[in-house]
Amino acid sequence: MSASSIISVDAMGGDHGVSATVPGLALALRHLPGHVRFLLHGDEAAISQELARSGDLSRRSEIRHTDKVIASDEKPANAVRRGKGASMWNAVESVKSGEAAAAVSSGSTGSLMAISRLILRMSVPMERPPLVVPWPGIKGATTLLDAGANIECDADRLVEFAILGEAYHRVAYGVAKPRVGLLNVGSEDMKGHEEVQRAHAVLRSGRLDVAYHGFVEGDDLSTNLVDVVVTDGFTGNVALKTGEGAAKYITDELKAALTSSPAAKIAALLARSALRRFKARITPTPAAPLLGLNGLVIKCHGSADAKDFGRSVGLAVDLAASDFMGQIERNMSLLGAARPEETA
Repeated sequence: MSASSIISVDAMGGDHGVSATVPGLALALRHLPGHVRFLLHGDEAAISQELARSGDLSRRSEIRHTDKVIASDEKPANAVRRGKGASMWNAVESVKSGEAAAAVSSGSTGSLMAISRLILRMSVPMERPPLVVPWPGIKGATTLLDAGANIECDADRLVEFAILGEAYHRVAYGVAKPRVGLLNVGSEDMKGHEEVQRAHAVLRSGRLDVAYHGFVEGDDLSTNLVDVVVTDGFTGNVALKTGEGAAKYITDELKAALTSSPAAKIAALLARSALRRFKARITPTPAAPLLGLNGLVIKCHGSADAKDFGRSVGLAVDLAASDFMGQIERNMSLLGAARPEETA
């Protein structure tokens, strides 16, 4: 069977382990092509017990036993030194060996990033894979990167983020030509520090196959002015945490208002379906690919339930079936031609 049909799974990762990962695969199967198969890494007895409840999944899965698991609080350096043979390690190594097209894990972000970087290596000259997050918007999600992995970024890193994010958004959201913007303190051409200005010059040169919009500001994140917003990890993480805090404040205040009186509780009951839609709109996608590696690795958040994990697996299948890696490689090869114009 072709490796492009196989997804490698860290079955033990996350807060819920096999009780979420295996049922999540079963949910994903309802929407996946019949040729997709899974390599499940982890405790064979625990996985087999869950597979017995999951119908057709057992026939489309192979278990690779290991009793070694990387804890959620494991330091990344320790995971690299002592993690060989663990379920997370083996899941990523299956991509390196060519057995699988992608790996999916709900384990520790830091450990997964460190192990993936060690095993697969970076396809671009950056320190670590950028973190990609979906930012809820009026018309759908905006892709934001980097959200915290690369704190300091020069112009070359920002341009590489634009290429990585553009290719990801195209596959993840089905947008034929995603619009890309650089996060800045203003939308005017003269605004921003030197590295942002240099990246702006390269992206607007037209030599890259990227639909570059220009500078965007913080209040553009939720308006879908662009599909992909690029920034350094320091700024991106501050923006992300600010947005998460604001969303929590709004939902907490809404909950308090809707439980403040018997009449409010009745109104909340009548509006239950609308409130569910509201929650779904502001709940981020559970899957985040680690971009810039020589292989596909998908991080699902640690508290993921079966539905969340199934969505992450679906993204892995979509990325593996696409020309995602090829698109990135082609645009990276054009960077050399784009850079001279920056200083012309």
